[in-house]
Amino acid sequence: MEKYKVYARKFKLALTIFGVTLVIFVLLISKTVPQIQKISSIQSQTKTESSSLADLERKLTELKKSQEEKIKEDNSVVKAFFKPISSVPDTEAAISDEFAEILQLMRENKIKARSIKNVPDPDDDNFVKFAGNRYYVCRVSAEMIANYTDFENFLRDLYKHEHFLEISKIEIVPYQKNKRILLISLQIKLYAQRDPSTVVNQPAPQPAAEAAPKPAESAANNVAPAQQQESSPDDF
Repeated sequence: MEKYKVYARKFKLALTIFGVTLVIFVLLISKTVPQIQKISSIQSQTKTESSSLADLERKLTELKKSQEEKIKEDNSVVKAFFKPISSVPDTEAAISDEFAEILQLMRENKIKARSIKNVPDPDDDNFVKFAGNRYYVCRVSAEMIANYTDFENFLRDLYKHEHFLEISKIEIVPYQKNKRILLISLQIKLYAQRDPSTVVNQPAPQPAAEAAPKPAESAANNVAPAQQQESSPDDF
């Protein structure tokens, strides 16, 4: 009988050890499985991010290449100076046709002009200082109203304009009552080539004295009087 009791105690001890081992195993499994799942998730996420990074690097390389090609293309484009069809008496007359083209671009892109002022042969322009006997120069200052899309299209058309011009200044302020409307201050310089036959004989224009202001009368009065009408952003 004593012999069976010993076997029973050993069996109970074995069952206890087995039970404790099983519990420990279950606990380890319960803690290990989430970690394995987490590691698997991290590996999957890493693969996804690596793929996305590779795709972004490819796109960045393509953009850099496209930008370099664009720069090369821009550098290779040499725009010709506007040439008046016939001899003209002064700068405003020489620039009037090209100025009319700029006004047409404004109309096509639904740009409203609050005011436009022209200054012929401005003293601070390098062409006037050093090559005034070869080129006519006119600085155009315009206060305009437009939305983002129309102004973007206007700038694109201005950039693609066939003749050489300079965008000197652009200031943009959203209209407080409607942030989709822009109040724009734009300054550009238009250039026209003088008749080559007059280049040698005609000296470069001398800067005017400070006491004698240069005429600032706008050529728009002769080309497009409607552009001089005051506009309000509320009418846009």
